Amino acid sequence: MKSIHTKLKENDAIITTADKGNPFVILQTQRYNAKIQDFIDKNKFQSSATDPTKLFQNQIRKVITHRTTLIPKDSKWRYVNLNPSAPTIKGLIKLHKLDQPIRLVVNWRNTQAYKFFQLLTAKIRRFSSLPYAFNIRNTTGSENGSEPL
Repeated sequence: MKSIHTKLKENDAIITTADKGNPFVILQTQRYNAKIQDFIDKNKFQSSATDPTKLFQNQIRKVITHRTTLIPKDSKWRYVNLNPSAPTIKGLIKLHKLDQPIRLVVNWRNTQAYKFFQLLTAKIRRFSSLPYAFNIRNTTGSENGSEPL
């Protein structure tokens, strides 16, 4: 492991995973960063000069504090991320395509609203009657799973 780490450092390279399958991809850090920047530029993302993490954290805390019908006062602490950070991205190389473009995966777990939106998603699913058109309840075709069609 130490020799691999040394070789990567000497050649200014990184190891990342591919988009499909489970192979590892070794490529130079400069090329990896250029692929990510190219993706950001092509999709016209906007960058911010300041980090809005604290502002968003304050807004989420206000919503959680003032919505007692949605969240009981004794459990509101469960839905506040105490140490939030901005979402992070990781690039997966598409080996199966020409020019090997990148697919970005965004990690939202440490963001301000992650726990709160998990709660909202669960409540919406509980009270909505949206059909699960692409999900299968069981493979037998019956409600209780004992009788096939």
